[in-house]
Amino acid sequence: MVAEARNGRRPRVVIVGAGFAGYECARTLAKKSRGAAEIVLVNPNDYFLYLPLLPEVSAGILEPRRVSVSLTGTLPDVRLVLGQVGGVDLDRRRVEYTDPEGRTGSLGYDRLVLTVGSVNKLLPIPGVAEHAHGFRGMPEALYLRDHMTRQIELAGAAEDPAERAARTTFVVVGAGYTGTEVAAHGVTFTRSLARRNTGLRGEPQPRWILLDLADRVLPELDHRLSRTAHRVLSKRGVEIRTKTSVKEATSEGVLLDDGTSVDTRSLIWCVGVRPDPLVESLGLPTERGRLCVDEFLAVPGHPEVLACGDAAAVPDLTRPGETTPMTAQHAQRQGKVAAHNVAASYGQGEPRAYKHHDLGFMVDLGGVQAAANPLHVPLSGPVANAVTRGYHLMAMPGNRVRVAADWLLDAALPRQGVQLGLVRSWSVPLDTAAPELARIPADEPTASGESGTTGEPGGSGENTGPKDRPEAAGQRPDGPRKAEGT
Repeated sequence: MVAEARNGRRPRVVIVGAGFAGYECARTLAKKSRGAAEIVLVNPNDYFLYLPLLPEVSAGILEPRRVSVSLTGTLPDVRLVLGQVGGVDLDRRRVEYTDPEGRTGSLGYDRLVLTVGSVNKLLPIPGVAEHAHGFRGMPEALYLRDHMTRQIELAGAAEDPAERAARTTFVVVGAGYTGTEVAAHGVTFTRSLARRNTGLRGEPQPRWILLDLADRVLPELDHRLSRTAHRVLSKRGVEIRTKTSVKEATSEGVLLDDGTSVDTRSLIWCVGVRPDPLVESLGLPTERGRLCVDEFLAVPGHPEVLACGDAAAVPDLTRPGETTPMTAQHAQRQGKVAAHNVAASYGQGEPRAYKHHDLGFMVDLGGVQAAANPLHVPLSGPVANAVTRGYHLMAMPGNRVRVAADWLLDAALPRQGVQLGLVRSWSVPLDTAAPELARIPADEPTASGESGTTGEPGGSGENTGPKDRPEAAGQRPDGPRKAEGT
């Protein structure tokens, strides 16, 4: 790479977000630059989260650190800055951020790659923001695992049959990737806990309800995969209600739009994601909330800025007139192209347009069940499960042996149903973005699920996290302080 001087120093490339797109961009660029450029990665956490396996964390199959890959440990030539980016000054070429201790700081850049990911999609339904919990990151997965365990234990101690029934009823809204996988793993986990609970002996098994406005589960997939998932879930006793959604949510239950009332203490919100509000704050052209870029991932009018992953509306050259979907498959490959084009801007190689055909999709249905179509060959059952797990092990940038070991232990030993109490409900608000940006009309389309495998929608997950809660952001009562050394 030809170094372009910046005040007598190496050129600085700032990458915002360490999800699939950001992580792959940083890793690829570090290999290409070989020290000729300073690569800075800004992210709220010090790990890359392998989102597709998050449902297995919530179900007690995998330990949290198995899906959390150290950034400093796997990106030795990349400088990590812990922080939540709150703004970008495009004229001065500076990024403003807040670190985990509430201090503010800024970074200058010569090239900027925005991979800020996505946040929960909220609909204007009364009570949802207050009583539902999403499934976008590690805190939500840990909270859900504790919550499911707690509800089973409280149900076992309850004397009122109505309370026992409510606490053992779980409602999942959204039958895309995340909702389907959460329900598939959750029903197995809670029933395992209930079987070992003395107070629930002779009681009905925990009830799981999966809702979606679409006419089938996994509506974005091939009908054969959808039928496989429907069959597996139904056999486990999951109640699948299509063309149905929540009309109102309270602390005691939910009212469905078909007039049915369901008493429950567990409303799990998996209706999809939308781009991080940082994109809107830039004041640049967007398409349905995603930053407009060209086929080279560059922002028109700002050749020094690139964007990819969930944050960018990347033209899909395989489907003229459309943009690439919000999947990890695209985000990861866009990250590589972004790194290549940053290097090309410094004289190493020629710019490359992004073009990629989907390789297929995989959905983990728990146990030995899965639905997959790698290279568009439909598979189901144990064969699909083996292919799915094999893909995960190849795709993960670290922790492969530990993940495989946890899978072996889960197959041989009963799961541990213990509350750790590390995550409280107030620290995982569903509304993780500014209300005026996160709440959108019910008829506005967006990604419907965010945790598959080969084609996992919403797979970026970069730079997300609570922005409007001081306690969640680590801010101090006396206000933010300036970060030093940047």
